[in-house]
Amino acid sequence: MDSFIIAEDIKVICVTANHFPEDAERAHIQLHGLLPEKERRRFFGISWPNEQGQIIYKAAADEIEQGEAQKYGLETFTIKKGAYNSFFIKNFMENIDSIKDAFHVLLQQDDVDPKGYCLEWYIGDNDVRCMVPLDENHLHFTGLNKE
Repeated sequence: MDSFIIAEDIKVICVTANHFPEDAERAHIQLHGLLPEKERRRFFGISWPNEQGQIIYKAAADEIEQGEAQKYGLETFTIKKGAYNSFFIKNFMENIDSIKDAFHVLLQQDDVDPKGYCLEWYIGDNDVRCMVPLDENHLHFTGLNKE
């Protein structure tokens, strides 16, 4: 497990999967089909449980032009800057369960933000960084967040 810092908020545009995990890939395919300039974008998966414990999953990509969400009829989400715990997984398609396994470990840590989310950052076609944001209060308490 590694520490990872996202230096600034990232505004993304999203397609929400109807059901998780069955429709997560469909959401990514739909998003990729809508957006031009794929080589300039970062792609993400964002998930969290709703009040009933069902997982909400969003396929997401950088908004590189103001108003793209409205133009394509998509919703927006802001990936928050800050400290994250993470695992980098090479060739995740060779063992797709490695993503689930990484989040299982990440979510067990004491310093996880209870209001956070699971974040997949897809790097190229083969690799992914799995991340969960850390609780800012915990960081201040432990002295990890020096300002």
